[in-house]
Amino acid sequence: MRMNTREKGAQKEKEVCAYLHSEGVKIVEQNFRSRQGEIDIIGYDEGYLVFFEVKYRAGLSRGSAAEAVGFSKQKRICQVADYYRLLHHCTEDTPLRFDVVAVDQDQITWIKNAFEYIRWH
Repeated sequence: MRMNTREKGAQKEKEVCAYLHSEGVKIVEQNFRSRQGEIDIIGYDEGYLVFFEVKYRAGLSRGSAAEAVGFSKQKRICQVADYYRLLHHCTEDTPLRFDVVAVDQDQITWIKNAFEYIRWH
């Protein structure tokens, strides 16, 4: 039985969580949603509050997974991150990082500091 796209994405996110955990990341939230959008994984790594975007590509016909996180997606992630920080009373001086975990076929690539915070308001 074949998995649909959503099931496949959920399976890959699960694999990424296991990978990040094995790398010492303390995962505190998965699939955090707000009206602005969603952040796949939120955790702590090396003293940083990290917002992870997980991208999966079964093949390279549509480009690599890392290329799929464009400016508008980055901006939306920053909006949702601001909401998360407000909800959890994070101070302004909490160190933040925005990482992308790209899964091309079965190869996981963790890109730390994939993009800078984008002020949106």
